[in-house]
Amino acid sequence: MAGRTGDVLGGAVSGSILKYYVYKSTKAVEFYRPIMYLFFLAQGLSFTQISVLEVLYNLTTLFGEIPTGYVGDRVGRRNSLLIGTSLISVTLLGIGLSNSFLPLAGLYVCWSLGYNFRSGSEDAWLYDTLTDDLSEDEFARVRGRGESAALVVGAGAAILGGYLGSIDLSYPWFVAAGVTSLGVAVLLTLDEPETYKQTATEELSLRRTVRIVRDVLARRRLRSFLLYYYVLYAAVTYLVFVFLQPIFETVVLDLGIQRSQVEALLGWFYAAYSLVGAVLNYYTGTIRETIGLRTWFLVLPFAVGGALIGMYFLPVLALPTFLLIRGVSDVTRSFAGQYINDRVETLGRATVLSAMAMVSGLAVVPFQLGSGVVSDAVSPLFALGVGGVVLIVGATTILLWEVPVGDESVSQ
Repeated sequence: MAGRTGDVLGGAVSGSILKYYVYKSTKAVEFYRPIMYLFFLAQGLSFTQISVLEVLYNLTTLFGEIPTGYVGDRVGRRNSLLIGTSLISVTLLGIGLSNSFLPLAGLYVCWSLGYNFRSGSEDAWLYDTLTDDLSEDEFARVRGRGESAALVVGAGAAILGGYLGSIDLSYPWFVAAGVTSLGVAVLLTLDEPETYKQTATEELSLRRTVRIVRDVLARRRLRSFLLYYYVLYAAVTYLVFVFLQPIFETVVLDLGIQRSQVEALLGWFYAAYSLVGAVLNYYTGTIRETIGLRTWFLVLPFAVGGALIGMYFLPVLALPTFLLIRGVSDVTRSFAGQYINDRVETLGRATVLSAMAMVSGLAVVPFQLGSGVVSDAVSPLFALGVGGVVLIVGATTILLWEVPVGDESVSQ
């Protein structure tokens, strides 16, 4: 029945969830993440050009999320995940072979499309699979443990990626492409949830899809939550992942570390980065029961914003700040997914989730462009400090208008 705790799920659903955990472990982002922006800088790109790549990624997200979410609702969540995973694998291989801005720009568009196909469909598949066994209240817990599995695997991948990057910055991309392709094999063994199969997807016209999204966003509290998390918080914290590597390099060099050791140290740092996230994600359900969604979302922007401002004045604080933000990012995403899923119907679920991601992708564009220019003019640390100020001021403004998270009731 709904509201079970732990992993007490039916046999068929448990088997699907186990495969879901394996699929999550093939995402392979930690192979290239420790050297990603160092790779781009090594190809001769400036911070502004890197920001343009990120803008292209998010503009593709903007224009692709609704259509790909619609595809996920029409042709099936699994099929959408297959398309996205295949596209990502090919794109990672292409990035590793690229050595200039223009081909990277084209590949970034393809990369974003791959994640478009996976973004809404992944959470929709999981929620509907749990609904088959009346265990949808377990979404945040199961999703959190899926992220935890991915991060534990990613810890080892980060160390390997760092050492591979110290040999050649292209190697981590090639390995990541191969591991990601294993996800295709796992997805081929998954079934569509019965909850999805029983919906009248043939009746889901584009006009009805737009109406479903509009009806969801007509609810004031959901609108404020969209602004609070998917626009403000997501946009500011996105910048952390862009500037982590150059800031890390600056901090450790100031501490006396030799430049030749930076890539390997980044690998170990990303391993720690992943393990902190893995531990917190494993206890997502416990965190929700102990702290509650409302308290979590009310406190988080101010804690993160304060940390971003503090590390500008004391740069060594950047290292624990990055660990903090990484640790809570996937937990927060799981909570956001639970909150939205609880408030939408199965029909159109992938589209609604994709619409949220689309708005988030649009909102981050001015942050990316502005931060790239500020970083070139002053420093990445200063850009993140400004982001912290924006996060605190913006969160305060939204809270004065409408508290975005009510109680655990679905009616909120």
